[in-house]
Amino acid sequence: IKTRASAAQSYRLTCEDAPSVEYLARYIARTQQKYTQRGGVRPFGIATLLAGFSEEGQPVLYQTDPAGTHSEWKAQVIGGRNAKSLREFLEKNWEEGLEEEKAVRMGVQALLEVV
Repeated sequence: IKTRASAAQSYRLTCEDAPSVEYLARYIARTQQKYTQRGGVRPFGIATLLAGFSEEGQPVLYQTDPAGTHSEWKAQVIGGRNAKSLREFLEKNWEEGLEEEKAVRMGVQALLEVV
């Protein structure tokens, strides 16, 4: 986290603008890949989800994984043995332009699927 914060501050000083969520996702993925290649192991054995807003003010969601890849999603779940069923639940129930209240309700329903 300290490295990411340092990279964001460096970006802000260099470009005089806040870094985008996509830039931070790419930075984290690059760092994960660098350590994977260097040592032959994956010290970052976790996937991460980064959420924020685009320059247009639209919500964005990025996922990084220990192999060093990053991708943008509309909705995503990671980890656990129920990830596949939850992903299918989101694919079935997510729709474009979902209002905040409905999105929160869908998130709670997804959590109740695994309990």
